[in-house]
Amino acid sequence: MRAAVLITLSGLAVAGLASPSSAQSAYDYPWCALKGDRGGGQSCYFATRRQCEESLSGIGGSCIHNPGYRGGGPYVRRPRY
Repeated sequence: MRAAVLITLSGLAVAGLASPSSAQSAYDYPWCALKGDRGGGQSCYFATRRQCEESLSGIGGSCIHNPGYRGGGPYVRRPRY
């Protein structure tokens, strides 16, 4: 009984140390495409606005800045908009 309590408390302690994280892609892109239909589809896989606009060409929609974009490190050059 004592071992079960210790194992349970140890598990809770480890779970308490883990910080919650938000889902995100392995890559961080500054532009998102919002499709023009009512489905509300959004894809945030574009490095430039031009890439985004070309992807939406013929199907409609708009390009917005990725609200979750954190930018690169101090040595990464950010694109000009």
